[in-house]
Amino acid sequence: MPYLLSLDEGTTSARAALYDQSGARIAMESRPIECRFPHPGWVEQDALAIWQAQLDAARAVLANAHIPASGITAIGIANQRETTVVWDRRTGQPVSPAIVWQCRRTAEACHRLANSPAATDITRRTGLVIDAYFSASKIQWILDNVPGARARACDGELLFGTIDTWLIWRLTNGRVHATDPTNASRTMLMNLSTGEWESTLTGIFDIPRAMLPQIVPSSSIVGVTSAEHLGAEIPIAGIAGDQQAALAGQACFRAGLSKNTYGTGCFALLHTGPREPVSQNRLLSTRAASVSGNTRTTERVGSVFPATAGDAAAPCALFSNSRTTERGGGVFPAPAEDAAAPCALSGDAQFAIEGSVFIAGAAVQWLRDKLGLIQAAAESEALALSVPDSGGVYLVPAFVGLGAPHWDSAARGLLTGLSLSSDRPRLVRAALESIAYQTRELVEAMEADSGEKLKELRVDGGAAANNFLMQFQADILGCPIVRPTDIETTALGAAYLAGLATGFFPSVAAVETFWRAERIFEPQMTADRRDTLFAGWKDAVRRARLA
Repeated sequence: MPYLLSLDEGTTSARAALYDQSGARIAMESRPIECRFPHPGWVEQDALAIWQAQLDAARAVLANAHIPASGITAIGIANQRETTVVWDRRTGQPVSPAIVWQCRRTAEACHRLANSPAATDITRRTGLVIDAYFSASKIQWILDNVPGARARACDGELLFGTIDTWLIWRLTNGRVHATDPTNASRTMLMNLSTGEWESTLTGIFDIPRAMLPQIVPSSSIVGVTSAEHLGAEIPIAGIAGDQQAALAGQACFRAGLSKNTYGTGCFALLHTGPREPVSQNRLLSTRAASVSGNTRTTERVGSVFPATAGDAAAPCALFSNSRTTERGGGVFPAPAEDAAAPCALSGDAQFAIEGSVFIAGAAVQWLRDKLGLIQAAAESEALALSVPDSGGVYLVPAFVGLGAPHWDSAARGLLTGLSLSSDRPRLVRAALESIAYQTRELVEAMEADSGEKLKELRVDGGAAANNFLMQFQADILGCPIVRPTDIETTALGAAYLAGLATGFFPSVAAVETFWRAERIFEPQMTADRRDTLFAGWKDAVRRARLA
């Protein structure tokens, strides 16, 4: 039986999963990845350790499932986005630690740029708010601060990549230097409309064009692994940044569908189809997964894989009456009832609007690793349920500033509302509630941009397994939360993209039938209580932004 291998390289772990032709996950292995914090606000990782952890996870899942590499039809890759690696094209050695997406070392430079005459043009071209979150300022920092790096880059000796590019380069022994539009759109160097690197942007950040990878469709065969790594040559046929991969893994292939991923951070995405959105509420415009517009046959070791563009089955939407509308510059999707609404894998450029929260599950890790209040993240659910409420305690986890919709690098973490009754369960509950409050901020901004109310929200990611959090999320949003049978949708989405590129899955319509809801959390809180709690959150955020 053939299988797909998905490599899911996240911020805190590298995972590898196997999927069969029904889209079912049959095995998964994980290896931890260490984050280092050399200065306040700085976050780094060892790029070689990332590569080794991902390779170890892939080898382990094949060995433990007793599946030879020759039984793998293709590999899909999902990755933590924006994290920046610069390496020597000849030796493959990174010139510095990888600068992680959460790192704020370039915040001051970004603040200056955001207040410059170029700011409006940068946002117009990229769809992004100028922030240290994105890759461009990280590349610039490496070139300016690693001795000799800029001269070497100008001489063509250095390459840049987000983690997908780094893994592909390693898997192919340096034969392929590529990324896809979902990752490229997070660098602040790609023109969102054209899907190409733009000289105006590389010029602003003073980044040599020769460093940048080729941009290829998210669902297409881009290269073949060297046999020494996994035991056979295997096509690499799917690439997507983790959040766009999760969008695909939730079967959100069409305009109007949305999801929220609860991982290290929290990321809500609304698919807008071929219409490029323009947010008036400080959300991000980004690329969704794409495929080549050409159907062609690719040969691998005697096998023939027909590429497919998918089947344009009838779409559905999570926003009611989401007719194509222009509101204050925002362009939003065709209605669920419109059978002509395009599929994300149609070959056309595809877009999404996104809200990004920097600290979500990482707040629970902070409770565990820094405060010692819990020994495992799973303990948080029982502790939160052991008390009726947080006792007025709010945690604003602005440990690396605040993301959407605030984009405040100067904000700092804040614990407020403490009293003598504040105990371990209430502090843990406040940390979980902070994830739901931040998500409501994203959803409210999304609703304001679209002019429509959310009907339901599909959820995934590790923290989506927490029943307390999911119920509180439904309560604080006032709408149903839908959890699928497989919450590891990032890895699943990468597998879908690889499977569609190789004919492993016959069509998008077939993939859409795989999605199943495991549980729906209906709101149980009164509107008055919901609004009172959220007002308290907004006051706590205001205080954190003044800190």
